Amino acid sequence: MKEVSFLNPEFFWLFLLLPAAVLWQIWKRKQQSATLKISSVKGFKAQKSLLAKLKPFLFVLRLLALSSLIIAMARPRKVDISSQTKSTKGIDIVMAIDVSGSMLAKDLKPNRMEALKKVAENFAEGRPNDRIGIVVYASEAYTKTPVTSDKAIIQQAIQSIKYDNVLQDGTGIGMGLTTAVNRLKDSKAKSKVIILLTDGVNNAGFIEPETASQIAKEYGIKVYTIGIGTNGNAMFPYAYAPNGGFLFRMMPVEIDVNLLQTIARNTGGKYFRASSNSKLESIYKEINKLETTEIQELKFYDYDEKYRLFVWIAGILVLIEFGLRNTIYRSFI
Repeated sequence: MKEVSFLNPEFFWLFLLLPAAVLWQIWKRKQQSATLKISSVKGFKAQKSLLAKLKPFLFVLRLLALSSLIIAMARPRKVDISSQTKSTKGIDIVMAIDVSGSMLAKDLKPNRMEALKKVAENFAEGRPNDRIGIVVYASEAYTKTPVTSDKAIIQQAIQSIKYDNVLQDGTGIGMGLTTAVNRLKDSKAKSKVIILLTDGVNNAGFIEPETASQIAKEYGIKVYTIGIGTNGNAMFPYAYAPNGGFLFRMMPVEIDVNLLQTIARNTGGKYFRASSNSKLESIYKEINKLETTEIQELKFYDYDEKYRLFVWIAGILVLIEFGLRNTIYRSFI
């Protein structure tokens, strides 16, 4: 009876009547028994037959039949519950990530780029019902991954982000934003969002960031802007070392806050400042809460009724008792 539930468990109270039925049977049997007084019973001594000994078993069959009927009335059944989730309001998100050389600055640990990659991976993993794309930009921009629901591809794309001189160094915020808009403009999603991250000032590209924000607004795309970098000075790479690595020195952190605020305001988004690893993580958590996807959960119940078995058992026991009482035990007093 494992994993079996009962639709009408109140019928189990009927089991309290069974002891009363036993007492009634005992009392009735005494009332029906005749007595005869004689001086000696030596001439009547004899062993009871097996049939006579088994006659009380007829009442046991009746009790078992009643018990089976009570269980059947309680409606035992197994329930198999399956559920499906359906996204009723999907969101398409593009993360536009600055990959200029300044993203190797060490004010976030181990550097800005690696800190961002870790947080971005967690963000993507936490949105299983949305499509996400990746755009990277420096002085120019390109789509690393178009919007897709395949989170394995997204995770791989984020992990492979690095500074590799594929793009000419510089910060083309307008280029990155326009490329991200281009990935979302034909989207049929209920909500379209760009998360634009940069650590500098727009100094490259042929599209102005304000123009790009107006294009985003025209297509109903909301832009969240994040300025990454501590307040004050940070260790920036400024030249290559003889071993092929980078040489670092303290330099002032410059972020065009007014520009990022304007872009967010024009598109209905919000501006954030990530001055530390923990702050960057909390920003992505806040965006995750602001852009929620409505999920509808559908549950399906499959009931496997078990009461029929107990009805059959009760019926068979009643037939056995009726048959024995009217055949073999018919002549018994």
